[in-house]
Amino acid sequence: SLGAVAGPWSAWMPQNIAAFEGTCVAIPCRFDYPDELRPSAIHGIWYFNSPYPKNYPPVVYKSRTNVVHESFQGRTRLLGDLYLRNCTLQINRLSPELTGKYYFRGDLGGYNQYTYSEHSNLEIINKPTIVSPSEVLAESEVELRCLVPDNCPEMKPIVTWMKHEGLEEHSVYGLVEEEARSWTLVSLLKFTPSRENNGHEVGCKVTYTNTTFEFDGFATLDIKYTPRILEVNSSVEIIEASQVLLVCMVDSNPLALITWLREDVVLLEELATNLTLQLDNVTYTQDGIYTCLAENLYGKENRSLALTVMYAPWKPSVNASVVAVEGEPVTILCSTQSNPEPIITIFKEKKIVATVIYENQLVLEIPVVSHEDDGEYWCMAENQYGQRGSAFNLTVEFAPLILLESKCTAARDTVQCVCAAKSNPEPVITFELPARNVTVNETDREFVYSQKTGYTVTSILTLRGEVDSQLYIVCAARNVYGTKHQQLQFHHSNSLMWAKVGPVGAVVAFAILIAVVCYVSQTRKKKNMNESSSFIQTENPPVVFSGDYRTQGGLEKSEYERRPASDKRFLNKHEGSLDLDVDYANIDFSKLTTKDSYTLTEELAEYAEIRVK
Repeated sequence: SLGAVAGPWSAWMPQNIAAFEGTCVAIPCRFDYPDELRPSAIHGIWYFNSPYPKNYPPVVYKSRTNVVHESFQGRTRLLGDLYLRNCTLQINRLSPELTGKYYFRGDLGGYNQYTYSEHSNLEIINKPTIVSPSEVLAESEVELRCLVPDNCPEMKPIVTWMKHEGLEEHSVYGLVEEEARSWTLVSLLKFTPSRENNGHEVGCKVTYTNTTFEFDGFATLDIKYTPRILEVNSSVEIIEASQVLLVCMVDSNPLALITWLREDVVLLEELATNLTLQLDNVTYTQDGIYTCLAENLYGKENRSLALTVMYAPWKPSVNASVVAVEGEPVTILCSTQSNPEPIITIFKEKKIVATVIYENQLVLEIPVVSHEDDGEYWCMAENQYGQRGSAFNLTVEFAPLILLESKCTAARDTVQCVCAAKSNPEPVITFELPARNVTVNETDREFVYSQKTGYTVTSILTLRGEVDSQLYIVCAARNVYGTKHQQLQFHHSNSLMWAKVGPVGAVVAFAILIAVVCYVSQTRKKKNMNESSSFIQTENPPVVFSGDYRTQGGLEKSEYERRPASDKRFLNKHEGSLDLDVDYANIDFSKLTTKDSYTLTEELAEYAEIRVK
């Protein structure tokens, strides 16, 4: 039944009512008037879009006569009994222009006529309404409602769902809802959506029995779901200074915020379906783990990859040049950085000392270092992208070593002693004559000449005079790590050949030499050669070195005469024999000057230098 009215002049009807185009609609209506009125006749009028007669609104229905607006001609009839205060109106063959407001006016005779302000809004539609929840989540059950007006008593709708077959776990239910006397047929479609159903179109179709009417409505599924990364680079290796593109493609609803990160540092972000990170002129500092993060209101997903930058080794770093004392342990660390890890090799004089494969550092350990380990080393690091090297020095400090070439050579009235010693720091060399209690070093430049080559110091002692058969000389070399003594062995020079063969042998040999020279000279004269003079040298035998000695005449006479008697004895050369009674203990070295010593001494020194080298 219609609801009760609220006052003496009042009416009730649904505020909104809908119907499909071409069908009909019954607008439920009830009105009331004061009880004291006892009308003998009750008439009613329905107006369209205006409640005031003076505005001449279109008449939809009039109970007194059949005069109505042409738009409603033959389309309307009153279903209610006015005497029962029921003013229900039915409109048939609905068309879109009939959409609007409908007002009822009661006519009880005389001045008792009243247009009720209450009215009904009629909507003419041509498709059903599909209602979905405000939020549809993937993998959560959802219910769609197809709403079909059912306000035509003569026509009953039939509802069918379309394009729902692919939906998971779907089912259909039907019910009828009533709101303020406006009836709606509701068809329910329940299913569990997936992310693949997003954007899928579902339809609802309405038909009527024994008619050709068909009304279709469609809805596009808006399914919310967490982001899913569809594509991203796999881990990649590139060469330093190259370019790389990292691409991340994402499926999400709503749109995801895509972010590229490196070690939790944001590099690039954007609200999008894909995001490309471009890296130009890549360096080793950009090597690492890169992550694509996609996030929206419903969740997030990330995918990581490794970017490996390949590069040649850096210049190796060595723990500084090393200074060690012989006998100590030495540890040298050579390190570098590269990708892939290099082969590291330590060389000394082009010989491999140590090597390691596919590591960034090499430790060279020498448990007991010796002077032979001293020198320049190279640390080389190499991979397929290049090589780099660094030089370093290992300096070994050690006590003196006296070398094999240390000896004394006697040549007629001259003795020359060579002492070669090697040490670090460089040695100080002295010559000791124990039998005469004499010590001579390089400060006595008239007698000692020294030169340095690397860690080797060579000192040459030159003495002139008749040799004492008891004479022996000791070489001493010292530095902060110790002192080394060695008695020098005597060797006779080939220049003493004339003395060894005796006077008669010398005369015979000399005669043979002259005969050979004369023979060669005569032979060449026969051939008209002009070279004979170069072979006739009768004043000196062809012996180079100590046979070409000089007498005291080689000194300036005034200098020689100024010398003390002891020096003259030492420097004097006697005829026919060597003076074996030289008193070395009485030599005053300080009174000899370098200026006067350049005679046989320097010539022998030059020879000794050649021998040492």
